[in-house]
Amino acid sequence: MNRPRIAVVGSLNMDLVVSTERMPRVGETISGKTIHYIPGGKGANQAVGCARLGAEVHMIGAVGDDMFGSVLMTNMKDNGVCTDGIGIIEHTPTGIASILHTSEDNCIVIIPGANGAMTPARVEQSARFIAQADLVLIQLEIPLESVYAALRIARSAGVRTVLNPAPARDLSADLLQLADCITPNETEFASLGGFMETDGQDAWQDGLSNWEKRHDHKVILTRGKHGASYRNNGQPVTIPAPVVAAVDSTGAGDCLNAAFGFGLASGWSIEQSLKFAVKAASLSVTKFGAQAGMPTIEEIERMDI
Repeated sequence: MNRPRIAVVGSLNMDLVVSTERMPRVGETISGKTIHYIPGGKGANQAVGCARLGAEVHMIGAVGDDMFGSVLMTNMKDNGVCTDGIGIIEHTPTGIASILHTSEDNCIVIIPGANGAMTPARVEQSARFIAQADLVLIQLEIPLESVYAALRIARSAGVRTVLNPAPARDLSADLLQLADCITPNETEFASLGGFMETDGQDAWQDGLSNWEKRHDHKVILTRGKHGASYRNNGQPVTIPAPVVAAVDSTGAGDCLNAAFGFGLASGWSIEQSLKFAVKAASLSVTKFGAQAGMPTIEEIERMDI
């Protein structure tokens, strides 16, 4: 089988993960259990996820000229990701994500660092990786003008794109119309104006229909333990998530995007790609760490559900 070629345009962070029994209340100080320094960033997570599945992956992003940047570059190479598109920004710190983690949930504060210096010009320097790809994966942890540049290059080259609109930000209609597919979770979709969460638990169904008519692209709505939903021949379809013993939900969305992108880049249908992706994401939460939890294709195929 030919390896699908995927270009990932996005962030690289060092995740500082503090594990604790529960989330602190506002103004409260509590004791944590452990701290881990884990390579992360939504872009890097998705790049590793695609590579673990067997894709040829080019990461397009930036790190600082510091210790964390060196560690992240080495980690990308160790996971089989091509680093030719990763710039090293002088006198700039590598991005970090400070993650407070419990057994049931997590909350995250991101400091962009070098990710904020990922300019459209730097994206243009790696245009060849985008143009030669079967699929481009993009997120929102780099400047929006750089997201726009990557989408524009892909559209000009006829390369299919998947935009993961996370973390939630206001996006222009011009930018959205360059994406072939977007993959928000329910909170992100509501933030984009896809539906009103106050309208009831099924409001997203009409939201998908109205959104796709307005923006002329496919929406994959990721719904955590409920799986993922999309429209097929005008009807809402939900791919349910298998029940697993969750250890760490960090990176589950990135795993779903990576596996979904892998499927599309391999020529699979949306249905086949999404079933594969939901299964992969469910498997990923059974391990600690976003990138460490990214499964191989063999692990997904062996999953007994």
